[in-house]
Amino acid sequence: MLKLMLITNQPDLAKSAVNAGVDRIFIDLEILGKKERQGHLDTVISAHSMDDVPKVRAAIPNSELLVRLNPPHDRIGEEIEQALESKPEYLMLPMFHKAEELSDFCKQVDGRAGVIPLVETPESAECLEEIVKIKGLSEIYIGLNDLHLGLKQNFIFEPLANGMVDRMADTIKQAGLPFGFGGIARIGEGQLPGELVLGEHLRLGSSSVILSRTFHRGVLSEEFADFGKLNYEIEKLRESEEYLLQRSPEQIQLDREKVIQIVKLLIQTRDKR
Repeated sequence: MLKLMLITNQPDLAKSAVNAGVDRIFIDLEILGKKERQGHLDTVISAHSMDDVPKVRAAIPNSELLVRLNPPHDRIGEEIEQALESKPEYLMLPMFHKAEELSDFCKQVDGRAGVIPLVETPESAECLEEIVKIKGLSEIYIGLNDLHLGLKQNFIFEPLANGMVDRMADTIKQAGLPFGFGGIARIGEGQLPGELVLGEHLRLGSSSVILSRTFHRGVLSEEFADFGKLNYEIEKLRESEEYLLQRSPEQIQLDREKVIQIVKLLIQTRDKR
């Protein structure tokens, strides 16, 4: 079964998500350069802080915690040491361009947590064969949002539809590493419906996926928390996963063709704007 990851800095939501079947809580400390890259898009610029890490850790002491740090910069070593004080299982390095940057990061972590590189620049995708050989990696995550922007493409799932993710997945699997990519909307929602994205994860042999912010919708408000909605959506996703695992090769190919067709239509629509 796919490892489900939820991005939150709220201890109560983190605890409830784990109880609902989320496998890994993701705290996002990345801020350097993000507004410049994504400020014009309908994306969330994280307001998480290092102070959130011990609070969430205390809420989920026996579950996996991932902390995404900033891209390589002069004080990344300090960030690593601060994050490691809360003993997260994994640290993630985003927006790196060279294998050497990731290698230096792994050396600084020095085995005290698993390292997950976020391959989301065209340059890092280009040197993926070097990246997979670096010591200290636990798995690899392919970030489709910044990757498609860096490639000057019009839709986040274009690298998935055009075969780029297939080629990257082959390289990672040949190195014996687990991988994940992109994000997934609720089942039945999204421009590329969640079930089709889920089907692509299963087709490619992905091991993890980030749950999009749609999974938060209606769960928290200023007045109350309705964690039952989160439970319901996770159950729907798992039921869909079980169904998709039973597909024949012909059905898998038909679903793949649907993905390509939908992405092409979305790209054509955006090109006309």
